[in-house]
Amino acid sequence: MSSRLKDVAALAGVSTRTVSNVVSGSASVAEETRVRVQAALDELGYRPNVAARNLRAGRTGLIGLAIPELYSPYFGELASLIVHAAQDRSWTVVIDQTFGDPEAEQRLLDGAGGRLVDGLIISPWALGPEELTDRSRDVPVVLLGERQPHGLADRVAVDNVLAADEATTHLLESGRRHIAAIGPQPHLRNETARQRLEGYRRALQRAGMNPDPALEQPVTTLHRKDGAEAMTALLDAAARSDDAAARPDAVFAFTDELALGALHVAHARGLSVPGELAVVGFDGIEDGRYANPPLTTVAPDKRQIAERALQCLADRIYSPASNVAPLDIVIPHHLEVRASSGRRTG
Repeated sequence: MSSRLKDVAALAGVSTRTVSNVVSGSASVAEETRVRVQAALDELGYRPNVAARNLRAGRTGLIGLAIPELYSPYFGELASLIVHAAQDRSWTVVIDQTFGDPEAEQRLLDGAGGRLVDGLIISPWALGPEELTDRSRDVPVVLLGERQPHGLADRVAVDNVLAADEATTHLLESGRRHIAAIGPQPHLRNETARQRLEGYRRALQRAGMNPDPALEQPVTTLHRKDGAEAMTALLDAAARSDDAAARPDAVFAFTDELALGALHVAHARGLSVPGELAVVGFDGIEDGRYANPPLTTVAPDKRQIAERALQCLADRIYSPASNVAPLDIVIPHHLEVRASSGRRTG
């Protein structure tokens, strides 16, 4: 094997250590170098014996991915990106759904069923910082999302407060003044929803507007049905009011699925979008491109989320004795402005 590594290294113009790092994914390698080494590996037909290497190192070659809902378009897209990126490291991903259940999340963090995986990437919905802190550190963990108990694990997330602020500011700048928020989940310990609500309120307050609790429509889950029910409740409440201005002229939905449900009801009620009602979602799912009209959305860089989470996991797996403090990585996002959030008419 060493001679084959030397051949690849010579062809790529790098050290055998660099080749080994690319093959194993065990250390950060510059992308240009990684591409050059991979081209050399492909040209020489080098295929490492992954199973033997893992066996010698006491590893399984499996990593766990725990997400709330696989059928959620956002998590489905993210899981696909993680699986694809893991293949470049010769890892197999074992996916589990927690459905936001605290016992399921705790069981996975505690390593129920023995050490079947070398590391775990998890997006916790139900557990708070205190529960996340109280766990064994036998298996490296990377957190996706907003809960970061100090000193537990690497975390990869977007800045939800800033992103929600930007989405709401966009609606304000388009002339909207009666902006509803669909997505608070006070019945759950959902930090993502709480932070998006904070960003929404912050933008209103900066514009000199007091947030109206009547426009903050809670939901049970984050699906299309919930968005439709929330939009219906907002419109029904406005219809019962004597105030003609009570009807929202814009909606910031905390997920694209909620936004799609709201769009459905708006069309059913005869409201023009964006003329009478502007709609903005969050997550950048593919379905939003094909909505009628196409959905404006906050789009996190999901590919970078996947790659950075896997790199964090690789660093912890291959350097378990490292004294590097847990990382708090903020992934960029951008507001994808489409037709659903144009200026108000009439």
